[in-house]
Amino acid sequence: MDVRNALVIGGGIGGLCAGIALRQKGIAVDIIERDPEWSVYGVGIIQQMNSIRAMHELQVLDDYLSRAYGFDRTTLFVGPQGHKEAEFDAPRLAGAEYPSNAGILRRDLQKVLGDKVAEVGCDVRLGLTVTDMDDDGTGVDVTYSDGSSGRYDIVVGADGVFSTTRRMILPDAPTPRYTGQWVWRYNLPRPPEVEGIHIFAGPCNAGLTPLNEDLMYMFLLSEEPEGFKLPVKGSAAAMQERARRTMAPPQIAAYLDQITDDAEVVARPLEVILLDDDWHKGRVVLIGDAVHAATPHLAQGAGMAIEDALVLADELGKHDTPDAAFSAYRARRMPRVVHVAKTSILIGDAQMGKVPPVDVGALNGQTMGLMAQPI
Repeated sequence: MDVRNALVIGGGIGGLCAGIALRQKGIAVDIIERDPEWSVYGVGIIQQMNSIRAMHELQVLDDYLSRAYGFDRTTLFVGPQGHKEAEFDAPRLAGAEYPSNAGILRRDLQKVLGDKVAEVGCDVRLGLTVTDMDDDGTGVDVTYSDGSSGRYDIVVGADGVFSTTRRMILPDAPTPRYTGQWVWRYNLPRPPEVEGIHIFAGPCNAGLTPLNEDLMYMFLLSEEPEGFKLPVKGSAAAMQERARRTMAPPQIAAYLDQITDDAEVVARPLEVILLDDDWHKGRVVLIGDAVHAATPHLAQGAGMAIEDALVLADELGKHDTPDAAFSAYRARRMPRVVHVAKTSILIGDAQMGKVPPVDVGALNGQTMGLMAQPI
């Protein structure tokens, strides 16, 4: 199939990786991002072994790891006293010389991907949205919010869980739903003992992840009523209160007094979506959270979007029509994204008492086994 140019809608992790992967296939790429500042909130993100492998395929891993904290080990603690229940090392999928996993500041991750996008020759335009798309079967005519226009062989919607592209091409698709939980995040000084991810399970569900030599971040899950709003003022005290309310184990409680800056608390509701039917219409296709937004319980949301980008680019080179390539891309991705979506929601539902308790360690082990397989 002769795909000469593509538009990627969304300048987040998935969109940037799609731009890089498509350029690696020789396709000219425009990327648009609605945020004129291209801002990213400043807490960290966990990148597991399959994401590290994907970064290697995108040829950014060395730059990435120069800004990240690599590690192999995951340690699981349980109960109010934080007793160690299990620890394990993940396989090194990118090669023996690279770590299994990494923590990195989201700003640093965007810097790595943004630099690569510029290096490979993508054209990035900020403060822009799509107001109209006309797919005539041979290409897509796009009208932008500034009145300009363009024509593309394919369009990739990487614009998140509340995707405008999804609403434009699949107006009858399901809409995101709130799970009942929020996730709270805060950066803290990293002590020497936090050399890998520490996960704490029930009744306080939280974790600590190293980001670099100096920083780690704490994440915390809480159950909140639908429609809950969090003012910036008082958000640090609110995060402390959620941890204490759920009997934070001593390893978490030790850091609560350091959560003091309201502006540095990043908290949001967990909203999910999984499209069982087509992920495309004509020459427009969706990736990442636009089609399979999961909760962070398995730390695989970004990883699934990154893998989407690689698989989509790969399938475009194997088929004669966009429809065939997009269908093959969806079929190849479904087993992994369905597992991540359903398992992460299951863990959250168990934490909220909506379903019986689950073995979090066993579920993480199942996920690791699947993620270790080729994409």
